Amino acid sequence: MNAPVAVNGMHPAVLLLELGHRARLAKSVQELEFMLVNDTRLLVPYRQAVWWNSTQGVAALSGVVQADRNAPYAQWMSEVCQHLAQAGAAAPGVRSIAAQDLPAALAAQWSQWLPACAVWVPLSIAQASDAATGTCTAGLLLAGPEPVAADRMSLLTEWSGVWSHAWQALQRRRDWTLGLWLERLRKTHAQRVWWRRPVVWVVLGVLALAAWPVHLTVLAPGEMVAAQPAVLRSPLDGVVDHIHVQPNEMVKKGQPLFSLDEAQIASRLEVSVQALLTAEAEYRQFAQMALGDARSKSQLASLAGRIGERRAEQAFLFDQRQRAQVLAPRDGMVLFDAPSEWIGRPVQTGERVMRIAQPEAVEVEAWLPMGDAIPLEEGAPVQLYLAADPLTSVQARVRYVAYDAVARPDGSYAYRVRAQVTQAGKARIGLKGTAKLQGARVSLAYWVLRKPWASMRQWVAL
Repeated sequence: MNAPVAVNGMHPAVLLLELGHRARLAKSVQELEFMLVNDTRLLVPYRQAVWWNSTQGVAALSGVVQADRNAPYAQWMSEVCQHLAQAGAAAPGVRSIAAQDLPAALAAQWSQWLPACAVWVPLSIAQASDAATGTCTAGLLLAGPEPVAADRMSLLTEWSGVWSHAWQALQRRRDWTLGLWLERLRKTHAQRVWWRRPVVWVVLGVLALAAWPVHLTVLAPGEMVAAQPAVLRSPLDGVVDHIHVQPNEMVKKGQPLFSLDEAQIASRLEVSVQALLTAEAEYRQFAQMALGDARSKSQLASLAGRIGERRAEQAFLFDQRQRAQVLAPRDGMVLFDAPSEWIGRPVQTGERVMRIAQPEAVEVEAWLPMGDAIPLEEGAPVQLYLAADPLTSVQARVRYVAYDAVARPDGSYAYRVRAQVTQAGKARIGLKGTAKLQGARVSLAYWVLRKPWASMRQWVAL
């Protein structure tokens, strides 16, 4: 074998030692990969360098800080390197390659992406599972206009071994376990009395902390709502014609609140009145004729029934006209949206329009998620931290928890919780925040492991 020719007045072995020194000083894998594709130029001249591995694909390119794996060049190079890695079992070691060494589909694009000559340098970083198959999983491709001299192949082989060793050193994890640490601690203090050993106190402290009783608590969205409001619904189908009150106005019992459009009812009532008059006039006419005509006397019963029908229809329409005017059933504050949002709006029978509540009669309503449905007894403490005043809380006691979960506007299902306020402060109806619901006392270990264990039980049956 011919001796390597000196480059720039320096022997190639000296340059190889310099590259090995740089590899040992590398602080990260990225720095080492950058060195592989750019500093290998000290050993052999090339125009393009590609670092490839089977896990990442094209991981680094010469002359760029970060390789774009979605670029056409990187995708073509990834297929080329994968083919060379698979063919490495038949021809291991550093070797020169050309377009004719590739499949026809890849060789057709050689002149578009690479110079005429190239060298494939396999790198020994394969995992144990890959090593059993003899397949190289990483390599370095160097391409240039001139072929690499034969005396440089041995330098590239040695450099690949040095670089692979440095790469494996940066990938290696620390061999440390809790059991190894406890074993060393036991050997160090074996001469001490058992109850004076630190490991004993550590274990006892952990057990005591795990058994420490704490309250099982969950957080849920909550808000201040009226305790027992009077809900005012539309008495019939129609269109809201007029709103007689303003939002949050104090009203008295019997005070008009809103009214529906009576035009259709009034027209039907007028028709009913005229039909009743017609039926009564027809009845009087046949009653006079019945004095001398037996046929007219037989029709009096049907005419009397028609009069009763018209009177019932008139009474019904009169009642409907009165129901179109909705009155306050009791004293309190009226709660609804802006009047302009309701005037002219069609409503159906039973649709909620307003509520009447007492300003001081408030409750806490919370929505307990299904995943946090802890047991809550009646009278369990509840604290509501309002978004408007997060420094103070509203104190309450659980009044009831719904048995069935209902759908929320965000698509989730939750249980409705109502809590009676014991200390409201300045809270008013409509304020929202976060409710803290407090359950029974449990151990700290259960409090910490409850949700992870519940998630695990969905997949593991023990």
